[in-house]
Amino acid sequence: MAPPASFKWSRRVFLLLLSAFVLTPLFVMISSSMKPLQDVQGAFSWIPSSFTLQPYVDIWTTVPLGDYFVNSLIVSVSATALSVVIAIFAAYAVSRYRFRGRKLFTVTVLSTQMFPGILFLLPLFLIFVNIGNSTGIALLGSRGGLILTYLTFSLPFSIWMLVGYFDSIPRDLDEAAAVDGCGPLRTLLKIVVPAAVPGIVAVSVYAFMTAWGEVLFASVMTNQTTRTLAVGLQGYATQNNVYWNQVMAASLVVSIPVVAGFLLLQRYLVAGLTAGAVK
Repeated sequence: MAPPASFKWSRRVFLLLLSAFVLTPLFVMISSSMKPLQDVQGAFSWIPSSFTLQPYVDIWTTVPLGDYFVNSLIVSVSATALSVVIAIFAAYAVSRYRFRGRKLFTVTVLSTQMFPGILFLLPLFLIFVNIGNSTGIALLGSRGGLILTYLTFSLPFSIWMLVGYFDSIPRDLDEAAAVDGCGPLRTLLKIVVPAAVPGIVAVSVYAFMTAWGEVLFASVMTNQTTRTLAVGLQGYATQNNVYWNQVMAASLVVSIPVVAGFLLLQRYLVAGLTAGAVK
């Protein structure tokens, strides 16, 4: 039965309004990034009176954006890789084995997502300071410390999500692999992981986006040499001026990796997010 014409028009109007709500800020960012600074600071106009690409050149010299980009890339990729590897082994154990404390572990992992991240800021800061004082390992102000910090956010959700995805994979595959002589580790790597690629991709995208755009912990746990992009963008605001056109240009540039990755992995991401919902 075809939907009525009123429903079709209502859907079109709703989608049009939603598109305008999403695309209008993006258009303002793009147009502002192509304006001279005096035009951005003056009366607002939708279309620049004079186009210039100079802000895209100046963003690399006003602040060390290249260094911030490298720091963000190293931290995000490392946190994502560690989170995915650890989550795969932990989720496989929870999904395939029954052991004492299994339900408590699952509830504890999921309950960590209920607390706001700011509650963990001071405890992690004190832990890193004490570790540095007692062992000489400088976690505060280092990339390694920031990677460990991001693991506390992405790992619990990654484990919980992969448990649901592994549960949707038939156990008959494990039994068939055992008949062929595969041990648990080989079964995980050769059978379960290839079948769980969409779920692993979804977890990877989540972990990467969490680390790439985080501001609060990066502003406290880093210094001038290890600062990430999310914090480094504040450098375009000085005591004398705010380079709004460069802020817009830099924001667009740093968004490219996340947007490109999302578009390339979109079909895997959707499949991974929905596969564990229906069993």
